[in-house]
Amino acid sequence: QVQLVESGGGLVQPGGSLRLSCAASGSIFSTYAMGWYRQAPGKQRELVAEIARNGIINYVDSVKGRFTISRDNAKNTVYLQMNSLKPEDTAVYYCNRIGILLRWGQGTQVTVSS
Repeated sequence: QVQLVESGGGLVQPGGSLRLSCAASGSIFSTYAMGWYRQAPGKQRELVAEIARNGIINYVDSVKGRFTISRDNAKNTVYLQMNSLKPEDTAVYYCNRIGILLRWGQGTQVTVSS
């Protein structure tokens, strides 16, 4: 069973940057389309960025131009570079497969506050 471990979150001031990482166990990682999701307090979990097996990328409008998703299949890892962070980006961030979801990891907390 594939396990997902997110890391890289923290407290950052508005306008700052963070780079999240998600390490996945299992040799079939490269066959998955992967995404980064986030869940803010009192809100539903939402998909913010996705990267297909062929590298095609999509973002939710609220993060376009600020976030960059990438993957390293040799390391079974997907990344989310977050720049120009805003208070409304505060949430727990998770990675997961697109489509048939895997078991959720513990997520990583991102707090944007002055």
